[in-house]
This record gives sequence, structure tokens and C-alpha cells, in this order.
Amino acid sequence: ELPPNGQGIAALQMLQILEGYDFSKIDFGSVEHLHLLVEAKKLAFADRARYYADPSFHPAPVAGLISDEYADAQRKRINPNRAQTVVAPGTPPSLDEGDTIYLTTADSSGMMVSLIQSNYRGMGSGMSPPGLGFMLQNRGEQFALKAGHPNDYAPGKRPFHTIIPAFITKDGRPLISFGLMGGAMQPQGHVQIVMNMIDFGMNLQEAGDAPRIHHDGSDEPIGDVVAMQDGGVVQLETGFDWETIRALMDKGHKVEFANGVFGGYQAIGVNTGAGWVGASESRKDGQASGY
Repeated sequence: ELPPNGQGIAALQMLQILEGYDFSKIDFGSVEHLHLLVEAKKLAFADRARYYADPSFHPAPVAGLISDEYADAQRKRINPNRAQTVVAPGTPPSLDEGDTIYLTTADSSGMMVSLIQSNYRGMGSGMSPPGLGFMLQNRGEQFALKAGHPNDYAPGKRPFHTIIPAFITKDGRPLISFGLMGGAMQPQGHVQIVMNMIDFGMNLQEAGDAPRIHHDGSDEPIGDVVAMQDGGVVQLETGFDWETIRALMDKGHKVEFANGVFGGYQAIGVNTGAGWVGASESRKDGQASGY
């Protein structure tokens, strides 16, 4: 995952927290699965709002944020029976609208590329360099407007941003190149894709097609830096049973159905035999093709 000033380590923080649970004994789509996923997201996003910024100005304690010790401490903050409504950032040891595309490619030499590009809001800045054929982005909008915040505006400073192309590696070698478009959905989606394959035994395509959840309402490191006060809302795709939904509500989660907030996934993975296998989901325009 990309480091700050991006949000990639939010996915790593969530996975570190969830690694402490035995998902061989927890079913996909169960209330335990969804509750733990949402609560881990709340903890990671509280840190995202507090620490993620241009490291040249405010270096985030990345090693601490993704350490085993910090994940153990964060895990203890999760109540298995109750949703958290207010979540403060932890103390580690020392974007919701845009025009984003994700592309991944691989060749016969074993080279893999994971790329994501975004103009941010609408048509970006509305300015195109003469003769070059692309639009300049306007992600400066993602600075915080609160003086003294790590992500506040300063000359020469890069704003927080959400675009995070990703790899899954095994034994130090790239195994899967993947991405999932969709602002704050991206780290949440990365976690769900990784869990679907590793914990729930899905293949590359199934991992993207499985129903997703999206939690909205966490603290944000941009604009007026509004903090979560009511636990936010869990948005579900169709495919989760009513018993699970009722059990989530019993734990204090606010649940609603939604459309269009669950991101768009593409991936290339190393084939167990030879060559590559590709995947592209149906939530957005996309295609997996070989040559």
C-alpha cells in the first residue's frame, strides 16, 4: 500500500486488527464478520483523520500504526457486542466524490503494474495543458481547514488523498496487483478483497463479486475536520440475510441499503499453473483481457 499522504495504510491497519480473529470459525457475511470489519474500520479511520498528511511536514508514525503491538491495543477497544459511536484516534508507538480509474497490467517477463488516476471532483481543475490531452486534478480541496491540523494547508505541501493502487505479496514477491475505486471505500474495499481470498477461500473474480459493506461517517482529515459522534452508518449491498442485518442492529449499528458506494475492482493475479488470471467486476465499466 502507498504511504501517507495517501490512505493506503488504513487498509493495513484494519487487516492488522482483524488478523487477531480466527476467521476459519467465522462465516462470510455473518454478523461477527461484518461487525468486526466495521469496528476495525472506525478505529483505522480515526487515525487516518489524525495522522495522515504530507510526511515532509508531519511524518505519520507509520511503523507504529501498523505494528503488532498497536493492533493488539486497538483490538481491545472493540466490544464484540456493541457498535462504537464515538472513536478517538489511538496513540501508536513512536472523499467521497470523484472521477477515478484503476488499471493493472502484467507481461510475460513477470512485470506487474498497479495504477490509479483521479481528477478528483468532476472534471478536476478544468484545465488541460496545451497539446497534452489530459486534465489537471484539483485534489488541493482535500486539505484540512483547521489551523494546526497535520493536513492543514501550507505552500509546497501535498494534501491528503485517497488514491491507493495495491499489491498482495507472498514471500516477498508480487502475487496480485489490484485496486478498488471509490474514495473512502478504497481501504475498506481492499480489506474485504484480501479477506475474501485469504480468509474465505474465494478466487480472484469471486472476491470482487461478493456483496460488500461500506461504513460512512468516520472522522475525516479534510475540510472542517468533523468528528464522528453517532457511530455512522453501515451500508449494505443485497446478499446479506435478514438475520445478520437484525443482529447488526441489535449491536447498535445503523444499517441501510445503498447503491453506487461500493467501489469498482480490477485485479491481475499469478496463475498457479503459468501466466496470469484477471478479474473485473460489474459494478463499474471494466474489462479483463489477455494478449
